[in-house]
Formats: sequence, structure tokens, C-alpha cells
Amino acid sequence: MKIEIFAAPQLDQMPPWEAPLIFVMPSLDLEMAGRCAGLLASRSGENGVILIVHDTLGEGFIQVCNRAFRRSRCEFFGYVAQDAYPGRAWLMLGKRALVQNNKSLLAFNDGKWHGLLASFGLVRRSWALNNYAGELFYPGYKRHYADAELTLLAKNDHTLCYDPRSLLVEVDWEKEMKGVDHTDKALFKRRAATLFDGRVTDPQYCQIFPRDHMQ
Repeated sequence: MKIEIFAAPQLDQMPPWEAPLIFVMPSLDLEMAGRCAGLLASRSGENGVILIVHDTLGEGFIQVCNRAFRRSRCEFFGYVAQDAYPGRAWLMLGKRALVQNNKSLLAFNDGKWHGLLASFGLVRRSWALNNYAGELFYPGYKRHYADAELTLLAKNDHTLCYDPRSLLVEVDWEKEMKGVDHTDKALFKRRAATLFDGRVTDPQYCQIFPRDHMQ
């Protein structure tokens, strides 16, 4: 895989990035992101591009992913954080599962959600374009819960995919001591009450996460 590094505003000043498969990695630490991307590329087993996007404007993970999605042209688009650790052939196995099962969102095995949530994911662009008027994630979120909502849309559409062999784990030694963004959490709860603007047709899909994830 090829690795490219840009500051977030640069993406708006250049032609859309074109490749069959593109991964965005929002970053606040370019040294960490570079190490992570190097390992991701060497273990991917696939061709494609990893775009490290330096969040110089402090937009947050969600907005950086959306910016990169808008400024890219690809059949498959993935999102990952700068502290991910991949298993061997993580991308080859994940993409194969997505294609062979004719699905639109792959939840990588993050070692936590076991396919219930695409915390790191790979989407089919044709499906994602129909969700939020050309954005990857619902743009009201900044850091958290956008992946949960996207997962629910895929679950509702019967197009969520999971292969436990496609391993992509977040390595954050303080993860269990950190909380979530309370503004994002409140937004998720409000949107769940509306079944995400009516996109989720069965309320049972909103219960696939532990209760404290919804409250």
C-alpha cells in the first residue's frame, strides 16, 4: 500500500484522490501515525492508499474522515485511527469477506465489539454515498458514536459484514480509563429516539449495544 501525508486543509486544495481502495487515518501525532501506517501497509496483503491526514484545525476524527471521503474517489473506503495494530493480511481478509458476501460495511475485529460495531471499518462507497448526502459519517458527531450509527444503518440494511480473521485492534493503554464525548453521547441518544431520521426501521437494532452505550 502507498502512504501519503497531508494536512487537513490541503485536501480541499487538490483534485480528488483516486484509487480503488483508500484508507483515511486522522492524526494528531504524525510520528505515531507514520509507524502505524507502515505496519498497516506491510501487513495489508492488498493494494491501496493510506491517507494520513494531520488534523491541524482540530476538527476531530469524524470531520477529518468526512473531509477525506468527500475528496476521494474509490470503490472501497476505510477509516482507522493512528493507534491501530493489524493482524497479518488484515485488509485482504476483510475486503474478501465484504466482496464475497456482497455487503457494504465491514467491521474489523477490534478485539472488543466482535462485529457488533465497526469501530474501524471498510465501506462500499456506493452504499455510503446514500446515507448522509455524500458524507461518510453523520456530521453532527466530533469524536464518538458516528461509527455506532453507521453500523446501525448497515445492520438495518442487512449489509453489515464481519470476519474475525481481519484483525485491527486499537492499542490504547488507557482506553478503559477514558470516557466518551458527552455531547456526542447525547446526540446519539437523541438520534436513536428518532430511529436515526427513520433510517432504522426496527427499534431492536438499537439494542445491539450494551445498555450503557445507549445511556
